[in-house]
Amino acid sequence: MRLPACILLLLLASACAPSTPLKARTTSSLRVANLHRASKLPWSDEGRCVVQEASSPWSVVVERCFGALDHHRIRFHDPTGRCTVASAGAATLGLGVCVLVAPEIVMGAVIITGVVVVGVAIKEGLDAYEFRQLYPEEAGAMRGTQAVPRETVAKRKPKLEPDPVGKDWQPPIPPDALDRTRHPRCEPIPVKHRGGDDAHNRCADRIPPNRYPGHDVLVNGKHFDALQFGVRVLWEIKTDQFDTYSDFLQAQVVRDQVAELLEERDIAGECGYAFVVGVSSEAHKAALKEIADALDIVVTGCER
Repeated sequence: MRLPACILLLLLASACAPSTPLKARTTSSLRVANLHRASKLPWSDEGRCVVQEASSPWSVVVERCFGALDHHRIRFHDPTGRCTVASAGAATLGLGVCVLVAPEIVMGAVIITGVVVVGVAIKEGLDAYEFRQLYPEEAGAMRGTQAVPRETVAKRKPKLEPDPVGKDWQPPIPPDALDRTRHPRCEPIPVKHRGGDDAHNRCADRIPPNRYPGHDVLVNGKHFDALQFGVRVLWEIKTDQFDTYSDFLQAQVVRDQVAELLEERDIAGECGYAFVVGVSSEAHKAALKEIADALDIVVTGCER
């Protein structure tokens, strides 16, 4: 009797083992599908309610977030007559909810005036999902876990015999070198602020304000100090004590910075971002404008 009982336990254990990862993948797919569906609608709260409820079935998302729609820009019709029937769901939730939760929205059922701009919260949710898919190693680091890069898994081979000590040893590849080997990409990837300059980093987080506090963003292989919250604007922050420099040093600093800033502006522009430079004083702004008047420069007043 013991052997059949053990076999039954093993079968039950093997059947239940993959349930948690499968459930996580299913929830993630549902969440992304709901965010994509919601991105086609106008929201008065920039999509925050949808992002909060996105892991629920679409009908639940609609019911809970229907009030957050921009009702001045959206109209509902029922060409099929399906939602006009006094069913319990339609009577309770209304025509608009009934139309939106239908598996297939019939042409002309939802009429939206003006262009739909994807809500900021929805855009950030989709960007975060894409970031995790494209760069699982960086996503793991952001969560404080050790994730294994896909290319490492693909290249890993079974070890048949121990390697001789020191044979073909190569030093670790710096992260910047890995970035340079990738194809240029325009999605913003949050990376920790560099340099350890706390005053500079506080300014970069506060002034735009930064969409990812505590982080630079990597765009097309280039580090920027901040991505402004809610808009596609990249920032470079300068907190030099420019007014205290000698005339010679001021001229040298301006020449070097203009070359760097023009390069960053071009990289940002290629990816569809605006580019703004923040400096601490009017004198610094005037000196940069004298050489590169086309740069968008603002005075932050940040001090070191």
